[in-house]
Amino acid sequence: MSDIQPVRVLFVCMGNICRSPTAHGIFEALVASHGLQARIQVDSAGTHGYHVGTPPDPRAQATARARGVDLSTQRARRFESRDFLEFDYVIGMDRGNLADMLALRPDNPRAEASLMLDFADEVGEMEVPDPYYGDAGFERVYDLIDSAATGLLSRIRERYAF
Repeated sequence: MSDIQPVRVLFVCMGNICRSPTAHGIFEALVASHGLQARIQVDSAGTHGYHVGTPPDPRAQATARARGVDLSTQRARRFESRDFLEFDYVIGMDRGNLADMLALRPDNPRAEASLMLDFADEVGEMEVPDPYYGDAGFERVYDLIDSAATGLLSRIRERYAF
């Protein structure tokens, strides 16, 4: 299995301190729970460089930690054009993130770009809301991302037959 290239998934929000690190942590934990760490690699980034090098927002970390997911080792980085060439999936949290990512898409990208909630069934929303400007919302964001993560893993397993 060592010559098999892993599927690479990148989650993207605006600052890479709330939604995308939450998605990163949830999906990484889900992948590990299925024993697929060698088959799927996970990362996250932000469309803006406001927080490069900083850990996830303490409220996002607390919400994830309460559910058994550790975000503390993550550090924010900025999304770059080359991410389309290095990842198989680049997944934005909202339409603005997706538009910012697509503005950087090079010719012949490797990555498929989509919205996180494209992978969630029956949530009734298209975008993961940004919880940054208030204490409310981190639980809802976690729940939305968690629903979508399960759908994303199913899609990947079906597509790559593992």
